[in-house]
Amino acid sequence: MVRLRRTTGLPVAFGGLVEPGRRHMRISELSGTATPALSGLPVTSGNGLGGRAVALARPCAVTDYSSSRQISHEYDIPVATEGLRSILAVPVVVRRRVRGVLYGALRTAQPLGDRTLGAAMEAARDVEQALAVGDEARGLLAAAARAEPDRDPAAGAAWEQVREAHAALRALAPRITDPALRAELLGVCGLLTPRAHSDEVGLAPRELDVLACVAAGATNSVSAERLGLRAETVKGYLRSAMRKLGAHTRGEAVVAARRAGLLP
Repeated sequence: MVRLRRTTGLPVAFGGLVEPGRRHMRISELSGTATPALSGLPVTSGNGLGGRAVALARPCAVTDYSSSRQISHEYDIPVATEGLRSILAVPVVVRRRVRGVLYGALRTAQPLGDRTLGAAMEAARDVEQALAVGDEARGLLAAAARAEPDRDPAAGAAWEQVREAHAALRALAPRITDPALRAELLGVCGLLTPRAHSDEVGLAPRELDVLACVAAGATNSVSAERLGLRAETVKGYLRSAMRKLGAHTRGEAVVAARRAGLLP
């Protein structure tokens, strides 16, 4: 929400996710609002501006919400209570399914230009990417949890996929500018690691990023490309991590990190 306000210049932003198995979303995130009128509001697919965005799976906007003939008016009271006039709604679409809606709004009635709409769509793309990666990571984790390495030959392959997903997530997180989304993505990373004794080894985030790439089989140059670093910088982080873990080789460092619960 904070990024949406910053990039669009709109003073108010809010949104929420479509509830699984339901035809409506619930507004759960608010930024810049003056009242609690919109908090927890359920929005049914097809109703109002956000419901229209859910039903059509495309961005929608109105210049004056209360008088617009493009939408139905089930939510006029909470919108008016918050004092909103010009509003845009951008769906968050993952694998062709609408997973949520981001709104941006003004308290005056004036057209919202293409630049504003484009910035809102970019913010929605960030959410889509985080949700898609999180879905994949949770799926891989569930598959690996069901597999028993000693009995199922496919378990080893499943865990390698988990490790690759973990490395991809760690590489992606620094590129996300929204602090809340970045924290959520790193939280998904945490789901993929046992964290058995993680407090015993104080690795810096970038040291852990490099080790995650190494654990997935990446060379220093490939790790540098994934993380947006120089190869020499990657080497420096790797040496520091090895020293902290008491390891003499890359492989020993990966094993020690896994034993410490820092890597899957």
